[in-house]
Amino acid sequence: MNKSELLALIAELGLHPSRRLGQNFIMDGNLLSALVRDAELQPGERVLEVGPGTGALTAALLAAGCVVTAIELDHRLAEYIAGHFGHDHAHFRLLQGDACRMDIDTIMGAEPYRCVANLPYSCSSPFLAGAAALNNPPTAMHVLLQKEMADRLTARPGTKDYGVLTVRLALRYDAAMLRIIPPNVFFPAPEVTSAYVRLTLRPDAPEPEIRKLASTLAGEVFAQRRKKSFRRLTDRYPEERVAAAFAAAGLAPDARADDIPPAAFVTLARFIQPPTP
Repeated sequence: MNKSELLALIAELGLHPSRRLGQNFIMDGNLLSALVRDAELQPGERVLEVGPGTGALTAALLAAGCVVTAIELDHRLAEYIAGHFGHDHAHFRLLQGDACRMDIDTIMGAEPYRCVANLPYSCSSPFLAGAAALNNPPTAMHVLLQKEMADRLTARPGTKDYGVLTVRLALRYDAAMLRIIPPNVFFPAPEVTSAYVRLTLRPDAPEPEIRKLASTLAGEVFAQRRKKSFRRLTDRYPEERVAAAFAAAGLAPDARADDIPPAAFVTLARFIQPPTP
């Protein structure tokens, strides 16, 4: 869909693209082809798409032979997509609502699936954090999002972009930035650059209870990232267990949140967790 076609559709739907909802629609066919190609999708593969918008990426996913479940918040776009795809494709399902508030485990079931999406900027952080906490998370996520967010997902300890979201995603996924996307391929053009990121499920991810505690520990120390993490944690956990955890993780007593890599948060969780009765 080129710009004139997109503008005509938006006018027909009475739609005013919402910055609050992050509604920036792709109008570059070459980019759509590249996004699908980068995801290396296979015919018959199940795909979750969040924020399909006008359905441009949806059409490319269906053309690749995928079985697509799409979740759209805007009811006008959902009605349009349902009419455009719903009766012509047996491999397409549309749900109208907020993906960040839906039970994705129930929606997608127990079988493997991937997520491929032009994520609305407004929901990228909560959606990704929620996906990483699912019982059956996507085996991979190929997501187009704000480059600032991509920088956070791929950041290394000690850098300005490294933070709690970095850690929480890294507990379950390996992240790589695949493409930098300029604003002019979207309508309306966002004020920021975008990026296409691949998140691949780690086979060595820690067990759920350790992952949950590691995520909690990361949230506690990054809440006051300039303070020494040892003292921050001993305010909440027995000092002897925190000391043993720091020693096992090879962390200095004066380490701050920025200094602690994701793997060290896992070690901290293993030593800080209460002993089994």
